[in-house]
Amino acid sequence: MQQGPVVIRKYPNRRLYDTSQRKYVNLEDVAALIRGGTEVKVVDAKTGEDLTRVVLTQIIVEDAKGQPAGLPLDLLRQLIIASDRAGQEFIMWYLKSAFDAYHKVQETLQSGLGDVRSAALSPLNLMKSWFGAPVAPEPDAELEQLRRRVAELEGQVSGRRARQKA
Repeated sequence: MQQGPVVIRKYPNRRLYDTSQRKYVNLEDVAALIRGGTEVKVVDAKTGEDLTRVVLTQIIVEDAKGQPAGLPLDLLRQLIIASDRAGQEFIMWYLKSAFDAYHKVQETLQSGLGDVRSAALSPLNLMKSWFGAPVAPEPDAELEQLRRRVAELEGQVSGRRARQKA
């Protein structure tokens, strides 16, 4: 597992160097790392200054060029208007809160889908048992059943081999 963020060095010629992979990368590569869940830190190669915020903003701008939607104009205007520190902090807090809420909803939906699947299969299994149809075992139980059967067959094969050698 990775200990800290992947360090990307930004050189004066605007090239980006991924120190973990020891290769030059572009903004799309950095975006792919971030989308994949990797924490990234971009630093100026000469001064060591943290440029992460600037590079992430560049990625957002580049993504917006290719899509007509991008960020809503009203939000962009409000970001410019809120040029004082308090206004920026409030907007950033608000956006972070909105994204946190979005992630919680996503997690709830994902865990809920598993519950829905088991709830949907439960009545089906109940009906099968009432009508005498064999009920499909749960995936874990089925896997354990297969493991036992393989072990049993391996025992039979090794027993036959032992008898043949004798």
